[in-house]
Amino acid sequence: MIKLFSIICCLLGLKLSVHSSPTSTNLIQSLVAIKSQGEGNQEAMKAWPLVSNFPPSAIPQLLDAMNRANNLGDNWIRAAIEKICEQNATQLPIEKIIVFLQDYSNEGDAREMAFQILQSEQPSKANQLIPSFINDPAPVLRQKAVELILNKAKNSSTKQKAIKLYHRALMQAREVEQIKEASRELEEAGEKINLIQLMGLLPEWQLMGPFDNSERKGFSVEYGPESEKGLTEQHKNKDGIVKWEKFSTQDELGLVDINKIYGELKEVCAYAKTTFNSESAHSAHFRIGSKNAWKMWVNGTLLFSRDEYHRGKTRIDQFIIEGKLQEGENEILLKV
Repeated sequence: MIKLFSIICCLLGLKLSVHSSPTSTNLIQSLVAIKSQGEGNQEAMKAWPLVSNFPPSAIPQLLDAMNRANNLGDNWIRAAIEKICEQNATQLPIEKIIVFLQDYSNEGDAREMAFQILQSEQPSKANQLIPSFINDPAPVLRQKAVELILNKAKNSSTKQKAIKLYHRALMQAREVEQIKEASRELEEAGEKINLIQLMGLLPEWQLMGPFDNSERKGFSVEYGPESEKGLTEQHKNKDGIVKWEKFSTQDELGLVDINKIYGELKEVCAYAKTTFNSESAHSAHFRIGSKNAWKMWVNGTLLFSRDEYHRGKTRIDQFIIEGKLQEGENEILLKV
């Protein structure tokens, strides 16, 4: 388990009841409220020795707190949970931890922490749960279930069984290396795999840019393509007139590398638009991977915006946004 070595504090031998005490709630909130720039750090340092000596019955409450915390707060809470587990390994509320793990409304990081507790303290019970992660929205948990299928395929007694398992892994995987592995094995067995078509990826786009993003202020600026929802064919940037340019990605997983058009420019943003034809009007998931700030409009309506940069690597289905498609042509506009 991950340890948080940077927390240096005096560990108190005090056990607290956390179910009804407002004091315990406030202590946990001190860990939730810490900001990425260090605001709240002093309060967290005072609270952590007390929180880390909560009884094991507090673990579900601490896992729930991870739903509200940022990455830094997660680390503080995670370290407290680890210490509680180390001191109370035989008294953990395993069934409540499992209930938390199986609730998709909880954040992926918190559910992954719940699984880590099970894996450490009751590995056989944790292993029994892995197959149920095959449709899990948390990438790390889903990856474990797909890995089981891939291992079964490798050890299959017949080629036919292996092919069937590789097909299942390919349909369920979201981690790039697992997708590539299943695809490669099927192609070696004589099958032709078109990942773009299979996964419903959109390879054909039009791009416009670059536009100014100095000091990261461009995210909130409505440049021409944004105010016109991508309808106008040309707009002004600081260097002159820019037009929509066609771009077709050749990447097997549909990665659109805007740098191939504009180069390795810093402090800029760009727009991308495409269309999607739907046979009927219905709800849909829009899935995107990007480690940059981005916005997305569908048929002129802002569906999602994320002003955050460089959080991990770009991956398949990094963000899953609920929306609606209309019958016929749908306009999709992105700002990156």
